Amino acid sequence: MADKGKKGKDAAPAAPPPGAKPPDKKDEKVEEKPPEKKVEPKDEVGTRKGCRRYKWELKDSNKEFWSMGHAVVKILSLGCLIGSLIMFTGSIVHPLLTLIITMEISIFSFLFVIYTFAINRYLPFVLWPIADLLNDLFACIFLGGAVAFAVQTRQSIPMNYLIALILIALAGFFALIDVCLQRKHFKGKKVKRHVLVPPTKEGAKGPEQGPGQGPGAAKPKEEPKPADKKAEKPKEADKGKDKGKGGKK
Repeated sequence: MADKGKKGKDAAPAAPPPGAKPPDKKDEKVEEKPPEKKVEPKDEVGTRKGCRRYKWELKDSNKEFWSMGHAVVKILSLGCLIGSLIMFTGSIVHPLLTLIITMEISIFSFLFVIYTFAINRYLPFVLWPIADLLNDLFACIFLGGAVAFAVQTRQSIPMNYLIALILIALAGFFALIDVCLQRKHFKGKKVKRHVLVPPTKEGAKGPEQGPGQGPGAAKPKEEPKPADKKAEKPKEADKGKDKGKGGKK
């Protein structure tokens, strides 16, 4: 009896009757896998939005700004210009000199803030490398002219005045170095030529085509095929038979 009980437990469950409905799949709990996180590329913005995008832009902008040397050069130029203003405080200075120095200080500090806080990444309609390049060129010209003007307007040059002029010249030299650093932005970029030139008529037509080869050309008339010689031979044989029959008559 015990063996029969064990066999009954081990036996497979009986098949459902043919009229019974299969169990609904809704009742079965399906284990849902958690959604996989998208791996964003490190060298590109990818699909980042909002604060995540700004963090990436801020990091990438500062990395480029400091690694290429623009930040160091601008800080040195600002330091030289501020030092020249401090040295001018103990002597009489032409107002044009102070105007040029304050103007260059404001422009350098503006660009420094723009690159540090990645504002340039959200203003793509401005060509920032070209704008920075033009600013450095004009800074060299203005600061060099300021030094020449300051030397000509003074008969005697005290020590603090001389140090201020040296600092202004150094600021112009650092701006010239920044011009050389800006060339890295234009390396490997080729100018696309003939982009706005309309195609010529010959180029629009494509390869030269002979007469009657165009898409709208009429099809040449087919020449009549010559009759087969094999078909003519049996006809001639039939004619010979008919003549023979006529002669017998």
